[in-house]
Amino acid sequence: MSFYKIIKKWQGQNFKEYFNDVSSQEVKKIIAKDKITSEDFLKLLSTEAANHLEAMARKAHNLTVQNFGKVVLLYAPLYLGNYCQNQCVYCSFNSNNNFERKKLDLNEVRREAEVLLEKGIKHILILTGSSRKHTPVSYIKECVEVLKEYFSSISIEVYPMQTSEYEELIEAGVSGLTLYQEVYNKEVYDKLHLKGPKTDYKFRLDGPERGCKAGMRNVNIGPLFGLDNWRKEAFWLGIHAQYLQNKYLSTAFNVSLPRLQPSAGNFSPKSEVDDKSLVQIMLAIRLFLPRIGINISTRENADIRNNLIPLGVTKFSAESNTVVGGYTSQNGESQFSISDERSIDKIKEMMKNKGYQAIFKDWHIF
Repeated sequence: MSFYKIIKKWQGQNFKEYFNDVSSQEVKKIIAKDKITSEDFLKLLSTEAANHLEAMARKAHNLTVQNFGKVVLLYAPLYLGNYCQNQCVYCSFNSNNNFERKKLDLNEVRREAEVLLEKGIKHILILTGSSRKHTPVSYIKECVEVLKEYFSSISIEVYPMQTSEYEELIEAGVSGLTLYQEVYNKEVYDKLHLKGPKTDYKFRLDGPERGCKAGMRNVNIGPLFGLDNWRKEAFWLGIHAQYLQNKYLSTAFNVSLPRLQPSAGNFSPKSEVDDKSLVQIMLAIRLFLPRIGINISTRENADIRNNLIPLGVTKFSAESNTVVGGYTSQNGESQFSISDERSIDKIKEMMKNKGYQAIFKDWHIF
């Protein structure tokens, strides 16, 4: 069964009984379980479960230490281009937005790599806008050939591809795929993605699975919280990750929990996700999926990132820049605002003070 069929099945469910009609005793029983079901997971996203975050946090911490130890992997994004064919109303790279577009040539890619390597970064995430014309697979491969001279692991966050294209990039040296559905609710998805290849909801939804079939070592998924009801979106994320984890046993999976940030066009989020709600999402996912990696990026401010570490975080972006060529020049349009601008050294120090180790390399491409 494809994940699309699973999500269609669940979309007919009455979520009210899970989100609003849950008792305190039910939540306590779920927290005490060794393994929780999809229905239990829904109840941990309920309004009542928000009153039990302390108990959830204790269990989430223990599960994370048990499965991952007290380490957090640091990585950095590297933007190769910002050309885009899509009209996504919430994104500053929207093809209707008028700003100077650019992509890096290979010499510029090398200079960006040298700056990041000097900071100690070994794992990078390369990003482009969604334009096959300006940043085709062949261009991404050329960039990877340069970057693998510098980094232990290279992941991509680009437009969805066919399985054969992912295979090409893996052969070139790519080891990880990040692909956000943005919003799982198809009705909302269709309203937010007005034009371009991204209007194909199902092709994007199946993208992570095509990456798994191609042999990606790491796959990272997530919605953009704020585009629709956060409880439902967190649930879709959890069952999507569970589906992939159960089906592709040789792939390591991570989830990201980004909240919508201001962008060009002044788009306002439909569903506000405050700090307490973000914590609840993260704890519920950890209890549901004890062995899933959890990534918190520099979209979030320093205080919330610091406080989330003991609750289940396994991956952290550090000293990020979302401008194309931004590590060597600050000129250009950023995709979203950076909230945590601390240096890598400051983040390492903070983690050490919390009893955690920041790691830069956990494996190497050969």
